[in-house]
Amino acid sequence: METEQALAPHRGVPRIPDGADAGPPRRVPERIGAFLTVLTERPVSLYAAAVLRIGYGLLYLVFLLREFPHRDEIWGPGSPWTPELARQLFDQTGWASILTLSDSRPYFETCYALALVTSALFMLGWRTRVVSVLFAVVVASFHARAIFMTDGGDNLILLMAIYLTLTACGRRWSLDARRTRRRASAGKGKSSSADSGAEDLRHQLAMSRRTLTAVLHNCGMFVIAAQVCFLYGSAGLYKVQGGSWGNGTALHYVLNLDLFRPWPELSLLADEHDVLIAVACYLTVLVQVAFPFVLFGRLKYPVLTVLLGMHLGIAVLMGLPLFSGAMIIADAAFLPDRFYRALGQWLRPVGRWAPVGEAEATARGGAALVPPQPTQSSQ
Repeated sequence: METEQALAPHRGVPRIPDGADAGPPRRVPERIGAFLTVLTERPVSLYAAAVLRIGYGLLYLVFLLREFPHRDEIWGPGSPWTPELARQLFDQTGWASILTLSDSRPYFETCYALALVTSALFMLGWRTRVVSVLFAVVVASFHARAIFMTDGGDNLILLMAIYLTLTACGRRWSLDARRTRRRASAGKGKSSSADSGAEDLRHQLAMSRRTLTAVLHNCGMFVIAAQVCFLYGSAGLYKVQGGSWGNGTALHYVLNLDLFRPWPELSLLADEHDVLIAVACYLTVLVQVAFPFVLFGRLKYPVLTVLLGMHLGIAVLMGLPLFSGAMIIADAAFLPDRFYRALGQWLRPVGRWAPVGEAEATARGGAALVPPQPTQSSQ
């Protein structure tokens, strides 16, 4: 997250003259004003939001393709958890699903095809503002239809899909960004013949729209960060209460559970190293508890690296790739935009999708808003 980085170079923050009192009574209002200015005028972590969009769109698309041969047994009319049972549960829980609107197989196949298309379009960033809402509806519908067949990963994907509807996740690395760039390039040499009154009205509407977009985006990214911090913090504190984590034997029992042993030989090989198992137990608890407290310093980079290794181990040793993928993508929200700009320069084909204004944002060291254009979309 780049809120702190965006506060310092912002032009709207008044500077304290030389020799003036720079005590806390004067600094606090200035910092509050700078924070409110960033909140309402500058969307932060635009690249991180784009990575979340691409990651969760791709992850859910792969998930649906992976379960394509089993779709009827999991979500369709042939599922043991029938649509009628699902509707009875919805009456008690308040959930809803588009898959239970009809029990016919053609309707289910159509919904499944639309879910695949929606996930692909969301990943590519086409008409992101509308498609993000459709993606959230798709994830919620499939999650609610087979509520007893989840592994924790789809729970996080559902939450992130809802949060991403608030963000401007199509501003970077998307088809929307490329379309905006082309429109701006085509309109550079055109002069407006409208009167000043209409031009002022359009400018005011554009400013109001940008302010609303910035506020919603920043609030959405804050909620995403808070959700991940709460998840890690609560998981770490819960582990502290257990005796098996305290004596370093928790992972030994996990590696010997038949339900989470996709490769028994590999699990037995890892279980032979008692010291490494104990170190992994203590390190897991440490990084999860410390995660919310290291986000605004350089210590977060080794912590994120350890968490990446932990989730890869969960995916391989425990056979939970959906959960691990969802957590790895969520962790990517805490990497700064300068990291993703460097990554975009390294990956030139992806870097070509950068929207108008990225060069200026790079020069200022922040993620600036795209300059207002008469025909520019919100994303």
